[in-house]
Amino acid sequence: MHSQWDWLWLGLLVISSVTAEIEDGGVLGADVEVEDFDEESQQADVDKEESSLGVVYRTPKPTGDVYFAETFDGALTGWVLSEAKKEDTDDNIAKYDGRWEVEELKENTVPGDKGLVLKSAAKHHAISAMLTKTFIFDKNPLIVQYEVNFQGGIDCGGAYIKLLSSTDDLDLEFFFDKTPYTIMFGPDKCGEDYKLHFIIRHKNPKTGEYDEKHAKRPDVDLKKFYLDKKTHLYTLVLKPDDTFEMLIDQSVISKGSLLEDMIPPINPPKEIDDPADKKPEDWDERQKIPDPNAVKPDDWDEDEPSKIEDLDAVKPEGWLDYEPQYVPDPNAKKPKDWDEEMDGEWEAPQVPNPKCATAPGCGLWVRPMKNNPKYKGKWKAPMIVNPNYQGIWSPRKIPNPDYFEDPHPFEMTPISAIGLELWSMTSDIYFDNFIICSEKEVADRWAADGWGLKKLVASANEPGMFSQLVTAAEDHPWLWVLYILTLALPVGLCVLFCWPAKKTDEDFNLKKTDVSMPFTKGEVKQRREELEDDEIDLEEKDNEDIGEDVDESKYGEEEDIDDEDNEDADESQEEGDKSNKSGSEDEMTVADETASSGDGPLKSVRKRRVQKD
Repeated sequence: MHSQWDWLWLGLLVISSVTAEIEDGGVLGADVEVEDFDEESQQADVDKEESSLGVVYRTPKPTGDVYFAETFDGALTGWVLSEAKKEDTDDNIAKYDGRWEVEELKENTVPGDKGLVLKSAAKHHAISAMLTKTFIFDKNPLIVQYEVNFQGGIDCGGAYIKLLSSTDDLDLEFFFDKTPYTIMFGPDKCGEDYKLHFIIRHKNPKTGEYDEKHAKRPDVDLKKFYLDKKTHLYTLVLKPDDTFEMLIDQSVISKGSLLEDMIPPINPPKEIDDPADKKPEDWDERQKIPDPNAVKPDDWDEDEPSKIEDLDAVKPEGWLDYEPQYVPDPNAKKPKDWDEEMDGEWEAPQVPNPKCATAPGCGLWVRPMKNNPKYKGKWKAPMIVNPNYQGIWSPRKIPNPDYFEDPHPFEMTPISAIGLELWSMTSDIYFDNFIICSEKEVADRWAADGWGLKKLVASANEPGMFSQLVTAAEDHPWLWVLYILTLALPVGLCVLFCWPAKKTDEDFNLKKTDVSMPFTKGEVKQRREELEDDEIDLEEKDNEDIGEDVDESKYGEEEDIDDEDNEDADESQEEGDKSNKSGSEDEMTVADETASSGDGPLKSVRKRRVQKD
């Protein structure tokens, strides 16, 4: 049994070792992939540092034409802090005085890699920077990409960006919530509402006014991206064919068309309800009406009550008619500060009458109520189909006077700056590696040099599966039972049923002999007679082989011994198993001894029979 448990624990150790090797292999494989992907980046002439995992960080540099790129690895140059105040807001919180810092990540740090961090909670923050060149919406796609890490989680706040419209009066020092923007994109959360904004300010070609158009909500659970404290990559791809895609960590979570998937729609409806049209007074919208020909039956009594007394009820025996249900508390005492002139006469509080606890009830007994079988309620005529039904009325349609058609909403107001204008109840929101370009390959390359390394380090720093299981079991000890049932039990069963068992001498003897059962007196006598017949045949055979005469007097002694054995069997039948088993063993032993001795065949036969009985 000890060896089986040893094999069981050995199996568990093997499983743990294989799991650790798989995880290490996965990390090593990812390391090779990043090294291959970063061959071109190694040519950059920048300062570098190496982490404990062997990951070498170099400040990403765009490989193509870009409109804006920022890594925050150097000084915070080109960014302007807003000095504006929010309108229609209390002066205590109207100012954009939230603090920004450039620093490394708190967890899964990549040495040398820094980002822009929102440091203040419950304050307004506003910071912006001009693009390298203005982006004009014509023939090239717009790709906006950046990283966000909610290092302390997020209670209520956003991490979205605004692409500010190119205007003559754009002043970044006075950037605030009403500064015109063309696109707003990024994560936002308040309460249990997790959002990924994509909003455009569309210009009405007829009036020149701007309206916000929101993309439909992604059909994806976004909660994990806000709570796992990992760096996530947010990407918006806007194409000249008026389609868009939103990606998180380079996976598409939402896509659609500017013409079909914005709320409200870009283009208004061609027709609208006529506001002057009103429903006629005789318009009948009732699908069913009471049957005008129905008559109340003569036996219908509307005065019958719904409940009546149960006349068959009998007062329970032992009912205490003169005992109140509540009595003054005998243990209550008037408070010392009780003023009868001010508070009135003091009365002890009421408590349940203890005498009622052992009785069916106290006080005046009243018959219980039951449903009245004659009750029918107020009579109503049955409903029939309305022959005059005209359907649900709706006003007539007229041409929409505000209708317009914008066939290419992609051609929106050019952008010349990027800004973060945020309110957050949580601090330490991390931003990094902004890029605005027109080629997806450029954005992917940029992501590999920045976000790719962060993902690699975070994956390598995650505890292995075995460590995660142990950590979970420390918080929830009942998980150990689940682990044993899941891992130990199958291994134990394999060891018990598949591993060959070692045969012992006892097992060998048990296989050679039948299991004995206690005999009755008649069975003992019958077995003795059968043995005597067998011995006579064996005796004759031995006499023929050896040629010696048999001494009959020895058989007499043998019978005396048999009588004694017969008496022992009658006195203790309950010890039959033990005596038969020992008899089998003695039979083997005596037979072996007599075979090696020179007493002759008759003597060996007699000894074997005596021991077997």
